[in-house]
Amino acid sequence: MTFLDFEKPVQDLLEEISKLKKTAEKNGIDISGAIRDLEEKIKETRKKISGSLTPWQRVQLSRHPDRPYTLDYIEYLTGKNFYEFHGDRCVKDDKAVVGGFGSVDGRTIMFIGQQKGATTKLRQYRNFGMANPEGYRKALRLMKLAEKFNKPVVTLIDTPGAYPGLEAEERGQAEAIARNLYEMSQLRVPIICIIIGEGASGGALGIAVGDRVLMLENTWYSVISPESCSSILWRSWDFKEQAATALKLTPEDMLNNRLIDGIIKEPLGGAHVNPPEIFETVKQEILKHHSELDALNTDERIDLRIKKYCSMGMVRVGEKEGDEAKDVSGQDIEQAASATDTGKTDS
Repeated sequence: MTFLDFEKPVQDLLEEISKLKKTAEKNGIDISGAIRDLEEKIKETRKKISGSLTPWQRVQLSRHPDRPYTLDYIEYLTGKNFYEFHGDRCVKDDKAVVGGFGSVDGRTIMFIGQQKGATTKLRQYRNFGMANPEGYRKALRLMKLAEKFNKPVVTLIDTPGAYPGLEAEERGQAEAIARNLYEMSQLRVPIICIIIGEGASGGALGIAVGDRVLMLENTWYSVISPESCSSILWRSWDFKEQAATALKLTPEDMLNNRLIDGIIKEPLGGAHVNPPEIFETVKQEILKHHSELDALNTDERIDLRIKKYCSMGMVRVGEKEGDEAKDVSGQDIEQAASATDTGKTDS
């Protein structure tokens, strides 16, 4: 198992258990009591670490090399009942995006997600989870296929961003993502989006417009990565920790700003510590939200989806202290801010 720098106390305790087991095996003595005490100490240490994680440490956990990826979730959720589709019917098959129909407890679902790859070779093969335009067009093709057969869509988001290469821009990267945003806002089947790792920029948003947007506890979702933000503002990556805090990219920040609909709790220590547990938790969340969404009329569901996104970016502006605040958005923000400066607002 790989350990991050702030997980060092847990690593030391696990190494101590390993040494004790070797000693017991060699000398034939019973040390079960000592091991139980150390396991309890590990649990308490993990609780302490989890309770004081900084935004940057959350980012590090979201990138943990042992963390499960999209295909790991799909394999658990569907077993052998997953049929992957390939290609965008235009250029090629983007290996950074995977998708297909799968069966979960007898319900057919269209799964779509970014896949990073567990080894160096696989990461290169999957382009580190950074999709080209073909990947987003493949995702849209599969969404339309799900709509045709009236099957719900579940997207699993884990990407450091859309691929920024020249060839990607030449083939219409921005248009492909924008088209997905437009089409997903009106798709006539339920859409559940789950951020399982990194949720960076338009690369994540390209498959993250849904009726329910959920984040795992140790993930992040932002317009830019902390490193890129640091390099723009400070001309150096050395301020990435400050950037992570300023970006408000944690699940709690996203929920407080009404940008997501819920947080999925991870096993103590992170999803990589107990993958089967997080797989089962995600499965139950999908089934729960699918039941809620399936009970809604199609037009009602689309209307609620559009209203949800239209309400994002609103601010609360009060006329004076003690007066009732009003929702202001879009072009009204500047006017409201100016009015607040003078102590007055238009009714």
